[in-house]
Amino acid sequence: MTPRKEVTIYDIAKMLNLSASTVSRGLRGHAVIRKDTRRRIIEAANAMGYQQNTFARNLRKNRSNTIGVILPRLNSNFQSSVVAGIEKEANKRELNLIISQSRESVEKEKANITTMFNSRVDGLLISLASDTENLSHLDKFLKKKIPVVLYDRVMDHPECECIKVVIDNEQAGYDAVNHLIEQGCKRILFVGGNLKSNVYRDRYLGYKRAYAEHDLPFDQELTIMDTLDEGAGKRTVDKILRMEKRPDGIFAVNDTSAVSIICNLKEMGIKVPEDIAIVGFNNIYISRIFDPSLTTVDYPGEEMGAVAASTLIELLDSDKSVIPETIVLKHQLIVRKSSVRIQHPK
Repeated sequence: MTPRKEVTIYDIAKMLNLSASTVSRGLRGHAVIRKDTRRRIIEAANAMGYQQNTFARNLRKNRSNTIGVILPRLNSNFQSSVVAGIEKEANKRELNLIISQSRESVEKEKANITTMFNSRVDGLLISLASDTENLSHLDKFLKKKIPVVLYDRVMDHPECECIKVVIDNEQAGYDAVNHLIEQGCKRILFVGGNLKSNVYRDRYLGYKRAYAEHDLPFDQELTIMDTLDEGAGKRTVDKILRMEKRPDGIFAVNDTSAVSIICNLKEMGIKVPEDIAIVGFNNIYISRIFDPSLTTVDYPGEEMGAVAASTLIELLDSDKSVIPETIVLKHQLIVRKSSVRIQHPK
């Protein structure tokens, strides 16, 4: 089959007896072209099957009008809300997004970064995989002065001129554990993830700080590092049942594992919060409708995505060099039934 000839602005110009430059401006909605002329140009373009070559136009501008986004997991409620915030800001500027996931693997993250670089994205938003130990794989971006904004899972680089968007995870962890202590808990189990990741490491530091400030003896048996998926509940409860002295509180660093733990505790006849009080993290939808409703740390995912994206867009529009800074968003402990002890009359 012979391919159909591509319709150009010259074809439209010839049909309407206009100059090619007038047609080009009309298609772009330029104010100097009269409204009725713009309407004629657009109608003719649609009728003739004209396709704008945005790739060629962007190539001339040395811009792709595309932002790369790399996140750890697509099946994360938190990351989904972040992407919603990113997309909202990108749409305002008519920017395209290329989204990929590392699946918590630094090797996959490196491959994604190479793909983004070869796709000539104008800038990169990235939340690091849990096993990422350094940012050397971002060097290709940094050497070409392509702006990079890290969000949520971040780390420092001796030469990295990157802006970071985070919450104060250590303070958030402290707030969660301090609340459990105020509810009378004295043996609080920490259920966390890979401590190479700043979010889990800092929440653990907050847990230990709350323990220290209340002069509670630290017990390494009360620390569990897990993959934080739905199976975390059974694995955690199995370990609790084997403990000689069970915990009376649990701080799980995401809501998925916290809800899973509650389900498995209830199956074993252990009451929440009467026997074990529980606090999660992220404030995902299920935390509000689950029974008992889950006390959790509200983590502003959509706001984080919007701030990260708008910051990156500002860098794209600026000729100034990047000033490394850390933008810290506010978090909030949302107290619900899972952690509030029932006070029986004496």
